[in-house]
Amino acid sequence: MDRAVPPAVPLGQMEVFQALQRLHMTIFSQSVSPCGKFLAAGNNYGQIAIFSLSAALSSEAKEESKKPIVTFQAHDGPVYSMVSTDRHLLSAGDGEVKAWLWAEILKKENSLILAGGDCQLHTMDLETGAFTRALRGHTDYIHCLALRERSPEVLSGGEDGAVRLWDLRTAREVQTIEVYKHEECSRPHNGRWIGCLATDSDWMVCGGGPALTLWHLRSSTPTTIFPMRAPQKHVTFYQDLILSAGQGRCVNQWQLSGELKAQVPGSSPGLLSLSLNQQPAAPECKVLTAAGNSCRVDVFTNLGYRAFSLSF
Repeated sequence: MDRAVPPAVPLGQMEVFQALQRLHMTIFSQSVSPCGKFLAAGNNYGQIAIFSLSAALSSEAKEESKKPIVTFQAHDGPVYSMVSTDRHLLSAGDGEVKAWLWAEILKKENSLILAGGDCQLHTMDLETGAFTRALRGHTDYIHCLALRERSPEVLSGGEDGAVRLWDLRTAREVQTIEVYKHEECSRPHNGRWIGCLATDSDWMVCGGGPALTLWHLRSSTPTTIFPMRAPQKHVTFYQDLILSAGQGRCVNQWQLSGELKAQVPGSSPGLLSLSLNQQPAAPECKVLTAAGNSCRVDVFTNLGYRAFSLSF
């Protein structure tokens, strides 16, 4: 009698579940630790993974070095935004903000500014967890915020197509730029929403439905229209460049004049967030990371190429 061939051993249910999760994963947010040696990434399943940048960048790094050192369930829904203070990693999900200790003894921050679906900016006292003020002016969902470094002001951009500048001392709106009303910026087929913005001194760059545009804030004047057809989801100033990402797998490098200097491909079909680690405490971990519609976080040790990817 022929001996029966044993059936193949199937993957465990947990392994199958994790494989399916990675297949359909989107990484919405990233934040670098105060020491600069760790990167937090938040996904659509409410998980936060902590990667060791120092281990992944080591000359002796192995594939395991590019995996999270810890992953935890932070929210029931997606982790839409994260930011680090000297003490906390703060994460925002659907209707909630949570604070996680980066370390036990570090300098405290006093307040947090957050915004979302209720069309308002809120300030929170991190010591008490109490909301202290609400800034009202937007008429639809707020997508992005950017603090000005040299003045107590914050910029907000939303679905209503407006970028609003707020004075945090008085909690009043001091400037409004309705980007879609400027003919050179308007792209009606994409909508009026503002999905990304960044500021540097008297300058602001923003994009979304309207074209990615560099603005002089004092004069409310658009100075450069960047020739990018696809809506951009994240933008940041870096030295004498502007970096942007959105639909498509490339990180775009722009001259301030509007010339496209380079497009560096990553591993995700679409990008939702960029993070620059420029912490002086860890110069060996100075990297750009990019993430979006996949389970991977791409790591660029210089702006010319993707060095490797971290993976959930």
